[in-house]
Amino acid sequence: MRKRLKKILKKHQLPLWLMAKVFLLLFFVLIVYSVSSKINNKETKQTKLQEEPTVAKVSSLPPAGVTYPSQILNLTNWKITLPTGSSENPTEIKQPELTTYNIDPWFIAMPGSNGVRFRAAVNGATTDGSDYPRSELREMTNNGKAKASWSSRKGTHTMFLDQAITAVPKIKRQIVAGQIHDDNKDIIVIRLDYPNLHIRIDEKNLHTLDFHYTLEKRFTIKFVVSDGQTKVYYNNSSNPVYTLNKKYSNAYFKTGAYTQSNCSREGSPSLCNDNNYGEIIVYQATVTHQ
Repeated sequence: MRKRLKKILKKHQLPLWLMAKVFLLLFFVLIVYSVSSKINNKETKQTKLQEEPTVAKVSSLPPAGVTYPSQILNLTNWKITLPTGSSENPTEIKQPELTTYNIDPWFIAMPGSNGVRFRAAVNGATTDGSDYPRSELREMTNNGKAKASWSSRKGTHTMFLDQAITAVPKIKRQIVAGQIHDDNKDIIVIRLDYPNLHIRIDEKNLHTLDFHYTLEKRFTIKFVVSDGQTKVYYNNSSNPVYTLNKKYSNAYFKTGAYTQSNCSREGSPSLCNDNNYGEIIVYQATVTHQ
């Protein structure tokens, strides 16, 4: 276009001052055209953005149709003790309320999986019989109306757990993942003194299950109690990895997160908060009595 105009001007021998004005006018027209094009493009993009729906970033959700832990675990014959409430008077939820109960982050259907999260922070409320907080199920009977109480000498009592320990406190890195209890004390527990996952009886490690347990590693435990013996099976073993020969009564099963630390054990006010906790994901917890 410029060359063509130049030829026209040369042909007609226009004065230099007029030629300068023409070139200035042409330069101005080009600038206006360029700016106008950019504005139109920007408006077009904005229009498209307004027309297209905004897709929000959504966090992971529980499995389709799952809202409550009871939709993953059969909680008919359980109650839960939570790390909420007051000292020596923690919150307890029983049936039928437990069927439609959850409390984030202590007891929820785990986002994006088929497990239930049990979490207990070191600053949580404790029972009058313990210095440590828990988000833990206690076995019940009669559709959750009465406390379970059975004998190791009569019948066969079985609890199967499929679970993963996902967090331990920062200083005292210990948590109980499952246990058999009686009226007075724990009979046998599955405990992680990180990284040692073991069977513990009377405050002693009597059998190590995994010397180097890594957090989030999924494992199974099965307790089978009969004829005065408590047999423990690990990761679907065909034979028990440990057998306790002991007669006891008024017994019941427990599972969930029983954090083995508190604010004083953590040793620093900065660690006494909700972000310092023990946590377990339970994928299956089944109990049978025969």
